Amino acid sequence: MSLSNFTFLDYIVNFIDILVVWFVIYRLLMVIRGTKAVQLLRGIFVIVVVHSLSSLIGLNTLGWLMQQAMTWGFLAIIIIFQPELRRALEQLGRGKLFTRGAGQEEEEQDRLVEEIIKAASYMAKRRIGALISIERETGLSDYIETGIPLGSHISSELLINIFIPNTPLHDGAVILQNNQVAAAACYLPLSESPFISKELGTRHRAAIGVSEVTDCITVVVSEETGGISLTKNGELHRELDQDTFRAILMDDLVLENRATSSVRWNWRGKKDG
Repeated sequence: MSLSNFTFLDYIVNFIDILVVWFVIYRLLMVIRGTKAVQLLRGIFVIVVVHSLSSLIGLNTLGWLMQQAMTWGFLAIIIIFQPELRRALEQLGRGKLFTRGAGQEEEEQDRLVEEIIKAASYMAKRRIGALISIERETGLSDYIETGIPLGSHISSELLINIFIPNTPLHDGAVILQNNQVAAAACYLPLSESPFISKELGTRHRAAIGVSEVTDCITVVVSEETGGISLTKNGELHRELDQDTFRAILMDDLVLENRATSSVRWNWRGKKDG
């Protein structure tokens, strides 16, 4: 069909069709944001690129392997992305199509930092051991499933109460996800690094371990010394004073989030202008 046969209504319908497709793609990206599916999508992108390059250059064996990976990839995606697909269907069923505004998100992050500092300071003074992981871009759903689901509002009182010794939930990690206490008594992977000090216990090793495989921030309160430590990107920051502790949390949880939002809104403003 030539372009001369298209009517104005056809252009409008095609334009709406494209907008709907892009909106669906956008919503899918929002659903998988903050989960391990992001890394898996990057892997799929690499496979597609390698397949294209191998066909262009004439690497037949490599091209055949990539073709097999793409052929069976659809079934693999359904299996691997099962949690994300389930969450997408649940959100569709609830009609949850729009997220909260950036301003409200920033307020939640500010409050999150203050509650964590208040809880950690209280437990440090009384030498109550604690392990709190804060999800960022990489999802912690696999570790959340190992614990007791809570889905509770974050408060310092709740965090303190969870880690009181000899209570059912005190042994393990608390994971914070989407500004909620997602679960308690969770198991985190222990670091196998030989460079970790022998004087550090299981909590610190677990905090380092989860920071080696995700981008989360994990707060540790030592039961022996009452010191507050923090791990991120595989690094351990030990015996932090309250000012340094606050500064790190603000930089990584609040200021970074505001910078990302600012870039996004500036881009939109330029586009609208």
